Amino acid sequence: MIDAFAKNHKRFQWTLFGKGMVDGVPVLLAKPQTYMNLSGESASGPLAAYYKLPLNRVLMLHDDMDLPCGVLRLNALGNHGRHNGLKSVIYHFRQNREFPRLRIGIGRPPGQMDPKAFLLQKFSAKARERIDDALQEGVEALKQVVLTKGLTESSRCFNRDQKYKHIRVQTMPV
Repeated sequence: MIDAFAKNHKRFQWTLFGKGMVDGVPVLLAKPQTYMNLSGESASGPLAAYYKLPLNRVLMLHDDMDLPCGVLRLNALGNHGRHNGLKSVIYHFRQNREFPRLRIGIGRPPGQMDPKAFLLQKFSAKARERIDDALQEGVEALKQVVLTKGLTESSRCFNRDQKYKHIRVQTMPV
């Protein structure tokens, strides 16, 4: 019944949605349930419009093959960087690219591996551990953005700490 109702009310189609408070600060969470290439259609565009959120108050979280596995970057704005999900989000934000994002590095495909196959495979145990650690670090970064420092100061501090993480990660014993 819920699926049928959601299909008839397109506003939040194919999105898991949560609304709550984090230490007294209102927070909305949306997790697209569509194919990644349709992320903007399912969550970001309709939700931001419905709640009349300025784009600088919308923070997108996404994977990024251009960052080493487990490395995070918090940015105030940017391009889609060949990420089809971000292309969809930008399109549904009326081509506006000025929204913050937290990029989660997943690394590049090994050798000549097809990037699509790389994206669809499960992480190795080592990569999964790096990703899990990065997710916890990302939670702390998001708390800083929401509760204390705001995006600019959080980005400066957080990205500085992440800058050489990939070197530490590569030299860690296996």
